Amino acid sequence: MRRFKTIRTTLYLKIMIKHVKKDPYYAVIFTAKFAKDLTGYDKIAEEMFALAKEQKGFISMESVKENGKEITVSYWRTLEDIRNWNINERHQEAKKGGKTKWYENFTVRICKVEREYSFENL
Repeated sequence: MRRFKTIRTTLYLKIMIKHVKKDPYYAVIFTAKFAKDLTGYDKIAEEMFALAKEQKGFISMESVKENGKEITVSYWRTLEDIRNWNINERHQEAKKGGKTKWYENFTVRICKVEREYSFENL
């Protein structure tokens, strides 16, 4: 019984150490309701993800699209990196398309991530 407790504790510590980041970073949370016609959306969304990955300070992106709604969270090292992405010329063009074609509405929230932890069921 004691051996199991030690293994479990060690595993838990490995999980925590693996996922904790030392430096704060930023999350851009984009929530939206899709319009009815999404013609061309998938192509632009893939292009924006590829372009974002090339930008200075980009960490990662997570996205869920379901029931006519989208939640996308992108992670960045600094606020300056987010500003630079926001004013990127190709990103500006894509945002215009979002406003005129693909979204009924959207909200952008920018948050500082001071702490991160997670769980994995191994």
